[in-house]
Amino acid sequence: MTISHFSFPTTVHFGPGASKMAGVHLRDRKLRRPLVVTDKALAALPVTRHFLSHLDTGLDVGIYHGVQGNPTAAQVMAGRDAYKAHRADCVIGFGGGAALDVAKVVALMAVHDGDVMEYVWDHPKVRPVVNELPYLVAVPTTSGTGSEVGRSSVVSDDTTHVKRVVFSPKLLARVVFADPELTFDLPPAVTAATGMDALTHNIESFLSPAYHPLCDGIALEGVRIGARALAAAVRNGRDLPARADMMMSSMMGAIAFQKDLGAVHSCAHALGAICDLHHGLANALMLEPVMRFNLDAAEGKFAELAHVVGAKGPADFIRWLTDLKRGIGIAPSLSAVGVKKEQIAPMVDIAEKDICHQTNPRPCTRADFARFFEQAL
Repeated sequence: MTISHFSFPTTVHFGPGASKMAGVHLRDRKLRRPLVVTDKALAALPVTRHFLSHLDTGLDVGIYHGVQGNPTAAQVMAGRDAYKAHRADCVIGFGGGAALDVAKVVALMAVHDGDVMEYVWDHPKVRPVVNELPYLVAVPTTSGTGSEVGRSSVVSDDTTHVKRVVFSPKLLARVVFADPELTFDLPPAVTAATGMDALTHNIESFLSPAYHPLCDGIALEGVRIGARALAAAVRNGRDLPARADMMMSSMMGAIAFQKDLGAVHSCAHALGAICDLHHGLANALMLEPVMRFNLDAAEGKFAELAHVVGAKGPADFIRWLTDLKRGIGIAPSLSAVGVKKEQIAPMVDIAEKDICHQTNPRPCTRADFARFFEQAL
């Protein structure tokens, strides 16, 4: 494979070795003091040391590795402080969706007052994003959220753990270095969970009744690419074509879901808040109950999804999802990952209030959400 270059609208350098271009890119733009935002676990791994070795020449690199799990507002503000302490002139998000989301709002808070939670879209007195953000580079190391091409950032409230969204076109990275080689050493379980996240983004975006044919085309192709690659990437982490396909499917899902998502994500956000479950795994575990609920409301679209994954008909697409998950080692149920029946009620509270299900193909009631969780348990 060679490195490809395209814009949609973010400039993307895609292919093996693309991440090695980041240092030269910054130096060409007279940027000298990047702050690398990453997570604590990733910062200790060889892949990070290897990436940093290509940034060293001519750059004074600072590192903030305070991102953990489902990132919180406190982590963002600590990153803002690190940016100012380093006297940084740009931000590099290096990692999975959590690190990339935090990098975007660290850049936001570097040039805005107040607390990051005052910029979430549904804050009663939401602050506007008015200033130009520092130059932002995104380097994904997983293939799941596609945050590298997104214009939003998900941050959890420190007290309630409810996920909130900061949205602005100004959060778009200026450039993405999408290097599938950075995902080679991801464990199979992480590859599986993040891959199901990418597939869920594409599936829910495609099923959304909102009118956006551009996103529909991207989402359907994202499903096709991810369907052919995910099992292979889990089986052999160094399968370059499969890793590249999953990184592309992930980006396509994030581009497509500007059309909106659905009830699977509302359930996953609740699982993240109450059980601190990995977002991709949460999506994977909630897919079948919600897809069965949606089938009659979007049978034609289910038929198209079945076609691109090689299933016979609309209902067979849901069975294909079950077989895929079993084949890549996704847990069979919520109870298998420690979710308790008594947690359903608070999860229903959160899912019902979550905005994502407003564009589900079929309206969801409180009773529907309770049934989704019970069926997944």
